[in-house]
Amino acid sequence: MTTESGAPSDDVALEHRLSSPSPALVQDAAHIDDDLVILGAGGKMGPTLAMMARRALDEAGRRDVAVHAVSRWSDTEVRERLESAGVSTVVADLASPGVESQLPDGGHVVFMVGAKFGVTGQEYRAWLTNAALPHTVTQRYPQARISALSTGNVYPLTDLRSPAPDETSPTGPVGEYAMSCLGRERVFEAAAATRGTRLALVRLNYAVEPRYGVFADLARTILDGRPVDLTTGFVNVVWQRYANEVVLRSLLHASAPEPFRINLTGPETLSVRTAAETLAAALGTEVTFEGQESDSALLADATRCHELFGYPDVPARTLIGWQADWIEKGGQLWDKPTKFQRRDGQF
Repeated sequence: MTTESGAPSDDVALEHRLSSPSPALVQDAAHIDDDLVILGAGGKMGPTLAMMARRALDEAGRRDVAVHAVSRWSDTEVRERLESAGVSTVVADLASPGVESQLPDGGHVVFMVGAKFGVTGQEYRAWLTNAALPHTVTQRYPQARISALSTGNVYPLTDLRSPAPDETSPTGPVGEYAMSCLGRERVFEAAAATRGTRLALVRLNYAVEPRYGVFADLARTILDGRPVDLTTGFVNVVWQRYANEVVLRSLLHASAPEPFRINLTGPETLSVRTAAETLAAALGTEVTFEGQESDSALLADATRCHELFGYPDVPARTLIGWQADWIEKGGQLWDKPTKFQRRDGQF
């Protein structure tokens, strides 16, 4: 992948960049021989991932392969944008009984459905979405290749003096959200082991782009004049364009009975203090802090990902500069905080 330079100027330029396939993805897309179904495509990553898939298939000469994006589609503007890009949108509530009959056929499936925020006190919602729905999906698509988005939260907090967990490390989820995400993996694994459903489990740690993510969270805190909490003093992030691509390229690595597992994040272990100071300087303002860095953090070792798919094409320091530039240009910030500082598993 080549390194991109120059901050995106507006939403159109940003989404074009987020959905741009690399030559390697276009090569992979030539081997996609059946329709692609993206479940939960209406979230933060889904729309640009769907557009990336369509662009890659078109560039590979596979216009015969459809891309179906499934969501409730409460945002009609996003839905219309996808339709204009050649993506077929399907309206369905994946939590509703009998939803299987509403889902399009396809030999390749990306599972992006998840419940994380606002489930404290209603933890059953996380379990129904994260752990029960995968059973429905694998029954509907038993012969498909499935790339299922998971999370680095399935790992325990890592002692900063120790290596970050890789794909062979023991899991140790903190809190019911993380437990339900491990449940999601186990249900998918059951399909791989018992029915031969080919599976890729993609454990993502904090995709970022200028409208949301760890850097957007820090920028909002700084500009509001609030202190940045340092209790979680270190974090992994990854440029969302690269994250989209890895999720799609993982389809061809899906396997059974043993799933393909990959940690998806950047190579840097970022100091929250340093990132906040760099961002504040770029914004021409001051930053204050509260708390002290703990001796552990939620981290992951993505060496395997980088060996297979290359390094992220935009490094963290560039992303911080883009974040400041985006704000100075008046770009919108989504009200979708990551809550990466939480250490108790309650989001």
